[in-house]
Amino acid sequence: MSKDAPAHASDILIIGAGAAGLTAAVVAAERHPELRILILEGTSKPAAKILLTGGGRCNVTNRDVTAQDFTGSSPHAIKKVLGAFAVPQTVDFLKSLGVSLREEEDGKMFPAHGNAHTIRNALLDRIESLGVKILTKQKVNAVRRTTNRFDVAASQTTFSSPRILLATGGCSCPKTGSDGSGYGLAKSLGHTIVPTTPALVPLVLAGQFHRSLSGISHEVELNVSAGGKQKRTRGSLLWTHFGISGPAVLDTSGDWLRSRLDGLQPVLTASFMPGEDFSSLDHWLLALNSNHPRMSLQHALATRLPTRCAGAILSELHLDGSTPLAHLARDDRHSLLRALLAWPLPVADSQGYDHAEVTAGGVPLKEVNLATMESRLCPGLFLAGEVLDVTGRVGGFNLQWAWSSAWVAAGGLAADNVGSPVG
Repeated sequence: MSKDAPAHASDILIIGAGAAGLTAAVVAAERHPELRILILEGTSKPAAKILLTGGGRCNVTNRDVTAQDFTGSSPHAIKKVLGAFAVPQTVDFLKSLGVSLREEEDGKMFPAHGNAHTIRNALLDRIESLGVKILTKQKVNAVRRTTNRFDVAASQTTFSSPRILLATGGCSCPKTGSDGSGYGLAKSLGHTIVPTTPALVPLVLAGQFHRSLSGISHEVELNVSAGGKQKRTRGSLLWTHFGISGPAVLDTSGDWLRSRLDGLQPVLTASFMPGEDFSSLDHWLLALNSNHPRMSLQHALATRLPTRCAGAILSELHLDGSTPLAHLARDDRHSLLRALLAWPLPVADSQGYDHAEVTAGGVPLKEVNLATMESRLCPGLFLAGEVLDVTGRVGGFNLQWAWSSAWVAAGGLAADNVGSPVG
Protein backbone atom coordinates (compact mmCIF):
# COMPACT_ATOMS: atom_id res chain seq x y z
CA MET A 1 0.00 0.00 0.00
CA SER A 2 1.37 3.41 -0.90
CA LYS A 3 2.00 6.24 1.53
CA ASP A 4 -0.63 8.16 -0.44
CA ALA A 5 -3.41 5.77 0.57
CA PRO A 6 -6.42 7.27 2.38
CA ALA A 7 -5.87 8.13 6.04
CA HIS A 8 -8.27 5.42 7.21
CA ALA A 9 -6.32 2.64 5.43
CA SER A 10 -2.94 1.20 6.38
CA ASP A 11 -0.67 -1.79 5.87
CA ILE A 12 -0.31 -2.30 9.61
CA LEU A 13 -2.73 -1.02 12.23
CA ILE A 14 -1.60 -1.00 15.85
CA ILE A 15 -4.17 -0.62 18.61
CA GLY A 16 -2.53 0.94 21.64
CA ALA A 17 0.35 3.42 21.90
CA GLY A 18 2.07 1.95 24.94
CA ALA A 19 5.53 0.42 25.25
CA ALA A 20 4.65 -2.64 23.16
CA GLY A 21 2.71 -0.81 20.46
CA LEU A 22 5.31 1.92 19.97
CA THR A 23 8.19 -0.55 19.92
CA ALA A 24 6.50 -2.76 17.35
CA ALA A 25 5.85 0.27 15.17
CA VAL A 26 9.46 1.44 15.35
CA VAL A 27 10.90 -1.98 14.52
CA ALA A 28 8.48 -2.67 11.66
CA ALA A 29 8.97 0.80 10.16
CA GLU A 30 12.75 0.59 10.34
CA ARG A 31 12.73 -2.77 8.57
CA HIS A 32 10.16 -1.80 5.96
CA PRO A 33 9.91 1.98 5.54
CA GLU A 34 7.62 1.50 2.57
CA LEU A 35 4.82 0.20 4.81
CA ARG A 36 2.11 2.55 5.99
CA ILE A 37 1.81 2.04 9.75
CA LEU A 38 -0.95 3.61 11.81
CA ILE A 39 -1.32 3.61 15.60
CA LEU A 40 -4.67 4.21 17.29
CA GLU A 41 -4.56 5.47 20.88
CA GLY A 42 -7.74 5.81 22.92
CA THR A 43 -6.47 8.62 25.13
CA SER A 44 -5.00 12.02 24.37
CA LYS A 45 -1.54 11.06 25.68
CA PRO A 46 0.42 8.16 24.14
CA ALA A 47 2.58 6.02 26.42
CA ALA A 48 1.15 7.52 29.61
CA LYS A 49 1.71 4.33 31.60
CA ILE A 50 5.44 4.36 30.85
CA LEU A 51 5.66 7.52 32.95
CA LEU A 52 4.54 5.59 36.04
CA THR A 53 7.03 2.74 35.83
CA GLY A 54 9.76 2.51 38.42
CA GLY A 55 8.25 5.35 40.39
CA GLY A 56 8.70 7.64 37.40
CA ARG A 57 12.32 6.57 36.89
CA CYS A 58 11.33 3.84 34.38
CA ASN A 59 12.74 0.46 35.37
CA VAL A 60 13.34 -0.55 31.75
CA THR A 61 14.53 -4.12 32.28
CA ASN A 62 16.67 -6.28 34.56
CA ARG A 63 20.14 -7.76 34.31
CA ASP A 64 18.83 -11.28 34.90
CA VAL A 65 15.57 -12.14 33.14
CA THR A 66 14.38 -15.74 32.90
CA ALA A 67 11.04 -17.43 32.30
CA GLN A 68 10.97 -18.27 36.01
CA ASP A 69 10.45 -14.57 36.71
CA PHE A 70 7.00 -14.81 35.11
CA THR A 71 3.69 -16.54 35.73
CA GLY A 72 0.70 -17.22 33.50
CA SER A 73 1.41 -19.09 30.29
CA SER A 74 3.91 -21.97 30.20
CA PRO A 75 7.55 -21.18 31.07
CA HIS A 76 8.65 -22.82 27.81
CA ALA A 77 6.49 -20.46 25.75
CA ILE A 78 7.60 -17.40 27.70
CA LYS A 79 11.24 -18.44 27.36
CA LYS A 80 10.95 -18.68 23.58
CA VAL A 81 9.67 -15.12 23.23
CA LEU A 82 12.15 -13.68 25.74
CA GLY A 83 14.99 -15.50 24.01
CA ALA A 84 14.15 -13.92 20.66
CA PHE A 85 14.79 -10.44 22.05
CA ALA A 86 16.69 -10.64 25.31
CA VAL A 87 18.13 -8.01 27.65
CA PRO A 88 21.25 -7.24 25.53
CA GLN A 89 19.03 -6.57 22.51
CA THR A 90 16.82 -4.32 24.62
CA VAL A 91 19.86 -2.34 25.73
CA ASP A 92 21.01 -1.99 22.11
CA PHE A 93 17.53 -1.03 20.91
CA LEU A 94 17.20 1.75 23.47
CA LYS A 95 20.73 2.90 22.72
CA SER A 96 19.74 3.21 19.06
CA LEU A 97 17.00 5.57 20.26
CA GLY A 98 19.59 7.63 22.10
CA VAL A 99 18.96 6.22 25.58
CA SER A 100 21.81 4.60 27.50
CA LEU A 101 21.03 2.51 30.58
CA ARG A 102 22.68 2.11 33.95
CA GLU A 103 22.46 -0.96 36.14
CA GLU A 104 21.87 -0.84 39.88
CA GLU A 105 23.19 -3.36 42.40
CA ASP A 106 19.98 -5.38 42.43
CA GLY A 107 20.04 -5.75 38.64
CA LYS A 108 17.38 -3.18 37.84
CA MET A 109 18.18 -1.04 34.81
CA PHE A 110 17.17 2.59 34.34
CA PRO A 111 17.95 5.40 31.90
CA ALA A 112 21.49 6.59 32.67
CA HIS A 113 20.33 10.17 32.27
CA GLY A 114 16.77 11.34 32.77
CA ASN A 115 13.70 9.35 33.75
CA ALA A 116 10.56 7.77 32.32
CA HIS A 117 9.97 10.83 30.13
CA THR A 118 13.31 10.06 28.47
CA ILE A 119 12.06 6.64 27.32
CA ARG A 120 8.67 7.93 26.24
CA ASN A 121 10.11 10.86 24.31
CA ALA A 122 12.73 8.68 22.62
CA LEU A 123 10.07 6.31 21.32
CA LEU A 124 7.77 9.09 20.17
CA ASP A 125 10.61 10.99 18.49
CA ARG A 126 11.61 7.90 16.53
CA ILE A 127 7.98 7.23 15.62
CA GLU A 128 7.71 10.74 14.20
CA SER A 129 11.00 10.53 12.30
CA LEU A 130 9.88 7.29 10.66
CA GLY A 131 6.63 8.83 9.47
CA VAL A 132 4.42 6.56 11.57
CA LYS A 133 1.13 8.24 12.42
CA ILE A 134 -0.44 8.18 15.88
CA LEU A 135 -4.10 9.14 16.07
CA THR A 136 -5.16 9.96 19.63
CA LYS A 137 -8.64 9.92 21.17
CA GLN A 138 -9.45 6.97 18.91
CA LYS A 139 -11.02 4.47 21.27
CA VAL A 140 -11.49 1.18 19.42
CA ASN A 141 -14.95 -0.24 20.02
CA ALA A 142 -15.01 -3.24 17.68
CA VAL A 143 -12.88 -5.20 15.23
CA ARG A 144 -14.38 -7.27 12.42
CA ARG A 145 -12.42 -9.58 10.15
CA THR A 146 -13.45 -9.82 6.52
CA THR A 147 -11.92 -11.97 3.79
CA ASN A 148 -8.65 -10.08 3.49
CA ARG A 149 -8.70 -7.27 6.03
CA PHE A 150 -9.85 -6.06 9.42
CA ASP A 151 -12.38 -3.27 9.84
CA VAL A 152 -11.68 -1.41 13.07
CA ALA A 153 -14.47 0.78 14.43
CA ALA A 154 -13.03 3.59 16.53
CA SER A 155 -14.43 6.72 18.19
CA GLN A 156 -14.58 8.87 15.09
CA THR A 157 -14.30 6.60 12.06
CA THR A 158 -13.67 3.08 10.80
CA PHE A 159 -10.16 2.03 9.80
CA SER A 160 -9.08 -0.92 7.69
CA SER A 161 -5.90 -2.94 7.46
CA PRO A 162 -4.87 -6.46 6.42
CA ARG A 163 -2.97 -6.91 9.68
CA ILE A 164 -3.47 -5.52 13.16
CA LEU A 165 -1.60 -5.64 16.45
CA LEU A 166 -3.47 -5.70 19.75
CA ALA A 167 -1.19 -3.88 22.19
CA THR A 168 -3.90 -2.44 24.38
CA GLY A 169 -2.40 -3.30 27.77
CA GLY A 170 -4.53 -4.57 30.64
CA CYS A 171 -6.78 -3.07 33.31
CA SER A 172 -4.13 -1.70 35.67
CA CYS A 173 -3.65 2.05 36.17
CA PRO A 174 -6.98 3.01 34.56
CA LYS A 175 -6.13 6.71 34.96
CA THR A 176 -3.68 6.22 32.08
CA GLY A 177 -6.47 4.92 29.85
CA SER A 178 -6.02 1.19 30.46
CA ASP A 179 -9.50 -0.30 30.61
CA GLY A 180 -9.06 -3.93 29.58
CA SER A 181 -10.88 -3.39 26.29
CA GLY A 182 -8.28 -5.43 24.43
CA TYR A 183 -9.51 -8.60 26.11
CA GLY A 184 -12.98 -8.06 24.69
CA LEU A 185 -11.56 -7.39 21.23
CA ALA A 186 -9.45 -10.56 21.37
CA LYS A 187 -12.44 -12.59 22.55
CA SER A 188 -14.60 -11.23 19.72
CA LEU A 189 -11.99 -12.55 17.28
CA GLY A 190 -12.13 -16.06 18.73
CA HIS A 191 -9.61 -16.03 21.56
CA THR A 192 -9.91 -17.48 25.04
CA ILE A 193 -9.33 -15.06 27.91
CA VAL A 194 -7.78 -16.38 31.11
CA PRO A 195 -9.77 -14.54 33.82
CA THR A 196 -8.00 -11.35 34.83
CA THR A 197 -7.05 -10.02 38.25
CA PRO A 198 -4.84 -7.22 39.58
CA ALA A 199 -1.19 -8.18 40.12
CA LEU A 200 1.84 -6.45 41.61
CA VAL A 201 -0.64 -4.73 43.91
CA PRO A 202 -0.65 -3.85 47.65
CA LEU A 203 -2.84 -6.04 49.85
CA VAL A 204 -5.48 -4.89 52.34
CA LEU A 205 -5.42 -6.72 55.68
CA ALA A 206 -8.25 -7.35 58.11
CA GLY A 207 -7.73 -6.63 61.80
CA GLN A 208 -5.63 -3.97 63.50
CA PHE A 209 -2.14 -5.49 63.87
CA HIS A 210 -0.69 -3.70 60.84
CA ARG A 211 -1.86 -0.21 61.79
CA SER A 212 0.71 0.43 64.50
CA LEU A 213 3.50 -0.67 62.15
CA SER A 214 2.72 1.69 59.26
CA GLY A 215 5.90 2.89 57.58
CA ILE A 216 8.13 0.04 58.79
CA SER A 217 9.94 -2.09 56.20
CA HIS A 218 11.90 -5.30 56.76
CA GLU A 219 12.91 -8.56 55.10
CA VAL A 220 10.43 -11.46 55.15
CA GLU A 221 9.62 -14.70 53.38
CA LEU A 222 5.99 -14.84 52.33
CA ASN A 223 4.13 -18.08 51.70
CA VAL A 224 0.86 -18.46 49.81
CA SER A 225 -0.80 -21.78 50.56
CA ALA A 226 -3.75 -22.81 48.38
CA GLY A 227 -5.10 -26.06 47.04
CA GLY A 228 -2.31 -28.10 48.61
CA LYS A 229 0.39 -26.03 46.92
CA GLN A 230 2.74 -23.42 48.33
CA LYS A 231 4.49 -20.46 46.71
CA ARG A 232 7.29 -18.71 48.61
CA THR A 233 8.69 -15.25 47.95
CA ARG A 234 11.52 -13.56 49.80
CA GLY A 235 12.02 -9.81 49.89
CA SER A 236 11.08 -6.57 51.57
CA LEU A 237 7.66 -6.03 53.18
CA LEU A 238 6.29 -2.57 53.94
CA TRP A 239 3.59 -2.18 56.58
CA THR A 240 0.96 0.44 55.71
CA HIS A 241 -2.14 1.92 57.30
CA PHE A 242 -4.31 -0.36 55.13
CA GLY A 243 -2.19 -3.52 55.14
CA ILE A 244 1.04 -4.46 53.38
CA SER A 245 3.06 -3.46 50.34
CA GLY A 246 6.70 -3.65 49.24
CA PRO A 247 8.42 -5.84 46.62
CA ALA A 248 7.74 -9.20 48.32
CA VAL A 249 4.06 -8.38 48.74
CA LEU A 250 3.66 -7.13 45.18
CA ASP A 251 5.28 -10.28 43.81
CA THR A 252 3.03 -12.45 45.99
CA SER A 253 -0.21 -10.58 45.40
CA GLY A 254 -0.96 -12.15 42.04
CA ASP A 255 -0.58 -15.67 43.44
CA TRP A 256 -3.02 -14.94 46.27
CA LEU A 257 -5.55 -13.19 44.04
CA ARG A 258 -5.33 -15.85 41.31
CA SER A 259 -5.96 -18.58 43.88
CA ARG A 260 -9.01 -16.75 45.16
CA LEU A 261 -10.28 -16.23 41.61
CA ASP A 262 -9.89 -19.98 41.05
CA GLY A 263 -12.25 -20.64 43.97
CA LEU A 264 -9.57 -21.68 46.44
CA GLN A 265 -9.09 -20.28 49.93
CA PRO A 266 -5.52 -18.97 49.90
CA VAL A 267 -3.70 -18.40 53.18
CA LEU A 268 -0.84 -15.91 53.38
CA THR A 269 1.78 -16.14 56.11
CA ALA A 270 5.09 -14.41 56.72
CA SER A 271 8.32 -15.68 58.19
CA PHE A 272 9.90 -12.75 59.97
CA MET A 273 13.14 -14.71 60.05
CA PRO A 274 13.76 -15.64 56.39
CA GLY A 275 16.23 -18.45 55.89
CA GLU A 276 15.60 -19.87 59.36
CA ASP A 277 13.67 -22.93 60.49
CA PHE A 278 12.40 -23.85 63.96
CA SER A 279 15.59 -25.63 64.96
CA SER A 280 17.98 -22.87 63.87
CA LEU A 281 15.83 -20.17 65.41
CA ASP A 282 15.57 -22.08 68.68
CA HIS A 283 19.35 -22.52 68.69
CA TRP A 284 19.79 -18.76 68.19
CA LEU A 285 17.50 -17.83 71.07
CA LEU A 286 19.04 -20.42 73.43
CA ALA A 287 22.54 -19.22 72.56
CA LEU A 288 21.48 -15.64 73.21
CA ASN A 289 20.08 -16.74 76.56
CA SER A 290 23.36 -18.46 77.45
CA ASN A 291 25.42 -15.38 76.64
CA HIS A 292 22.96 -12.72 77.82
CA PRO A 293 20.54 -14.30 80.33
CA ARG A 294 19.37 -10.89 81.57
CA MET A 295 18.55 -9.59 78.10
CA SER A 296 14.86 -8.83 77.76
CA LEU A 297 12.73 -10.68 75.26
CA GLN A 298 11.92 -7.37 73.56
CA HIS A 299 15.62 -6.54 73.21
CA ALA A 300 16.38 -10.02 71.86
CA LEU A 301 13.78 -9.72 69.09
CA ALA A 302 14.90 -6.19 68.32
CA THR A 303 18.32 -7.54 67.34
CA ARG A 304 16.63 -9.18 64.35
CA LEU A 305 13.55 -7.03 63.75
CA PRO A 306 12.57 -3.35 63.89
CA THR A 307 11.87 -2.42 67.51
CA ARG A 308 8.24 -1.47 66.88
CA CYS A 309 7.65 -4.72 65.04
CA ALA A 310 9.16 -6.76 67.87
CA GLY A 311 6.93 -5.02 70.40
CA ALA A 312 3.78 -5.52 68.32
CA ILE A 313 4.48 -9.24 67.90
CA LEU A 314 5.00 -9.78 71.62
CA SER A 315 1.88 -7.78 72.44
CA GLU A 316 -0.20 -9.81 69.98
CA LEU A 317 1.08 -13.03 71.58
CA HIS A 318 0.45 -11.68 75.09
CA LEU A 319 4.10 -12.05 76.01
CA ASP A 320 5.80 -9.59 78.35
CA GLY A 321 8.65 -7.97 76.45
CA SER A 322 10.49 -7.13 79.67
CA THR A 323 10.86 -10.81 80.59
CA PRO A 324 14.57 -11.79 80.82
CA LEU A 325 15.50 -14.58 78.43
CA ALA A 326 16.50 -16.72 81.41
CA HIS A 327 12.91 -16.58 82.68
CA LEU A 328 11.19 -17.32 79.38
CA ALA A 329 9.16 -20.52 79.68
CA ARG A 330 9.84 -23.27 77.15
CA ASP A 331 6.24 -23.31 75.88
CA ASP A 332 6.26 -19.53 75.44
CA ARG A 333 9.57 -19.72 73.59
CA HIS A 334 8.23 -22.35 71.22
CA SER A 335 4.99 -20.42 70.65
CA LEU A 336 7.02 -17.33 69.79
CA LEU A 337 9.25 -19.21 67.36
CA ARG A 338 6.30 -20.78 65.55
CA ALA A 339 4.68 -17.36 65.22
CA LEU A 340 7.85 -15.76 63.89
CA LEU A 341 8.12 -18.44 61.21
CA ALA A 342 4.48 -18.37 60.06
CA TRP A 343 2.78 -15.13 61.04
CA PRO A 344 -0.77 -15.03 59.63
CA LEU A 345 -1.55 -12.14 57.29
CA PRO A 346 -5.36 -12.01 56.98
CA VAL A 347 -5.84 -10.65 53.47
CA ALA A 348 -9.23 -9.04 52.94
CA ASP A 349 -8.62 -7.83 49.40
CA SER A 350 -6.17 -5.98 47.18
CA GLN A 351 -6.11 -2.26 46.45
CA GLY A 352 -7.44 -3.08 43.01
CA TYR A 353 -6.52 -2.02 39.51
CA ASP A 354 -6.10 1.62 40.54
CA HIS A 355 -2.94 0.64 42.42
CA ALA A 356 -1.90 -2.48 40.49
CA GLU A 357 1.18 -2.29 38.29
CA VAL A 358 -0.04 -5.00 35.91
CA THR A 359 -2.92 -7.32 35.08
CA ALA A 360 -2.65 -11.09 35.44
CA GLY A 361 -4.57 -13.19 32.92
CA GLY A 362 -5.36 -12.50 29.28
CA VAL A 363 -4.82 -14.34 26.01
CA PRO A 364 -2.86 -17.58 26.60
CA LEU A 365 0.34 -17.99 24.61
CA LYS A 366 -0.81 -21.40 23.37
CA GLU A 367 -3.18 -19.50 21.06
CA VAL A 368 -0.30 -17.51 19.52
CA ASN A 369 2.46 -18.47 17.09
CA LEU A 370 5.50 -17.75 19.25
CA ALA A 371 7.75 -17.10 16.24
CA THR A 372 5.60 -14.19 15.04
CA MET A 373 3.02 -13.42 17.79
CA GLU A 374 0.34 -14.00 15.16
CA SER A 375 -2.92 -15.48 16.36
CA ARG A 376 -3.38 -19.18 15.65
CA LEU A 377 -7.13 -18.58 15.54
CA CYS A 378 -7.40 -15.37 13.52
CA PRO A 379 -4.73 -14.94 10.81
CA GLY A 380 -3.53 -11.37 10.46
CA LEU A 381 -4.13 -10.59 14.13
CA PHE A 382 -1.04 -10.13 16.30
CA LEU A 383 -0.76 -9.65 20.05
CA ALA A 384 1.93 -8.19 22.31
CA GLY A 385 2.43 -6.94 25.84
CA GLU A 386 0.07 -7.09 28.79
CA VAL A 387 -2.94 -8.31 26.80
CA LEU A 388 -1.25 -11.73 26.87
CA ASP A 389 -1.36 -14.05 29.88
CA VAL A 390 2.17 -13.29 31.07
CA THR A 391 2.94 -11.53 34.35
CA GLY A 392 6.44 -10.66 35.51
CA ARG A 393 7.60 -9.88 39.01
CA VAL A 394 8.74 -6.47 40.24
CA GLY A 395 11.99 -5.20 38.78
CA GLY A 396 11.64 -4.37 35.08
CA PHE A 397 10.40 -7.79 33.99
CA ASN A 398 7.05 -6.66 32.61
CA LEU A 399 8.62 -3.98 30.44
CA GLN A 400 11.07 -6.58 29.16
CA TRP A 401 8.08 -8.70 28.17
CA ALA A 402 6.68 -5.69 26.31
CA TRP A 403 9.95 -5.13 24.42
CA SER A 404 10.41 -8.83 23.60
CA SER A 405 6.86 -9.61 22.48
CA ALA A 406 6.68 -6.37 20.47
CA TRP A 407 9.93 -7.12 18.65
CA VAL A 408 8.72 -10.60 17.71
CA ALA A 409 5.35 -9.20 16.64
CA ALA A 410 7.02 -6.55 14.48
CA GLY A 411 8.79 -9.24 12.50
CA GLY A 412 5.53 -11.07 11.99
CA LEU A 413 3.60 -7.96 11.04
CA ALA A 414 6.10 -7.03 8.34
CA ALA A 415 6.43 -10.54 6.89
CA ASP A 416 5.22 -11.26 3.36
CA ASN A 417 3.01 -14.21 4.28
CA VAL A 418 0.89 -12.53 6.93
CA GLY A 419 -2.71 -13.66 7.04
CA SER A 420 -2.12 -17.22 5.93
CA PRO A 421 -3.30 -20.00 8.26
CA VAL A 422 -0.85 -20.68 11.05
CA GLY A 423 -0.06 -24.23 12.08
